[in-house]
Amino acid sequence: MNIVRVPSPLRDYTGGGASISARGASVAEILADIERQHQGMRFRMIDEQDRIRPHIRIFVNQREVHTLDEAVGARDEIHLICALSGG
Repeated sequence: MNIVRVPSPLRDYTGGGASISARGASVAEILADIERQHQGMRFRMIDEQDRIRPHIRIFVNQREVHTLDEAVGARDEIHLICALSGG
């Protein structure tokens, strides 16, 4: 089971939870498990071409991942980061 750290802009999907649990051997599998538990959340992070949206960063432990096929270990921690912008 992996711990996933959820940024505040996505916490509406998790009932306010700052961290959730998910299972998977890749980033894609982790996100699929998150989607099963929290419908609609994946679309906020991943576009229609299965690419990570430009304003989202995903880290496995302290390593940024750039594709969904990146491997995830059983005890790795996943950090979802949302960029903020404004004017």
